[in-house]
Amino acid sequence: MFQRALTNEFSKRGLDRSPIAMVTQVLVDPDDSAFADPAKPIGPQLDEETAKQRAAEEGWTVKDDIGRGWRRVVASPLPQEIVELSQLKTQVEAGSIVIACGGGIPVVKNEKGYLVGIEAVVDKDLASAMLASGVGADLFIVSTGVDRVAINYGMDDEEWLDHMTVAEAKAHMADGQFDPGSMRPKIQAMINYLENGGKKGLNIAPENLVEAFEGKSGTVFAV
Repeated sequence: MFQRALTNEFSKRGLDRSPIAMVTQVLVDPDDSAFADPAKPIGPQLDEETAKQRAAEEGWTVKDDIGRGWRRVVASPLPQEIVELSQLKTQVEAGSIVIACGGGIPVVKNEKGYLVGIEAVVDKDLASAMLASGVGADLFIVSTGVDRVAINYGMDDEEWLDHMTVAEAKAHMADGQFDPGSMRPKIQAMINYLENGGKKGLNIAPENLVEAFEGKSGTVFAV
């Protein structure tokens, strides 16, 4: 879908660019602590009886999704390596617009060193940060549902931030500012990118991206 939409948009604008989509595998550690406590919901919401029946039949782990129904949960281990990184870099250097990762397909290495698929979900923001660092991207953009990053979100003293350094981001995370289920992995992704050679990060709602490039919107991250 992304590839087709970009192709059509480039054609509309008279741009000679080549978007391509690459299936991307991401290596994870089979001993990652996330496997001991699966917590990432996937699939449809089910009633409790059906969910527990499927768990018994399929060997799933299921949990109540905050009162909205029961869902299967899987581990979300930290990404260790993007398997196709060298091919991705080749395409980027050739001028292609590459669609990749989106979390990626989690794999582990077996005793022979072969790649084996594993049931898990790799966090898209952390994997994208690794990708951005790996290809030497000058700018890493994380798209969110809000225009800027806020501290004390939803409280009377809520504060929207235009800029944030790595040190400030770490301090806010240590204070428990960001929800693990929403903004926290995005902030961690920014930290990872900048600490691995990245130059500039930007957190922005997609509809305000042009304004962000003009310095009128978004939260800018820098070392």
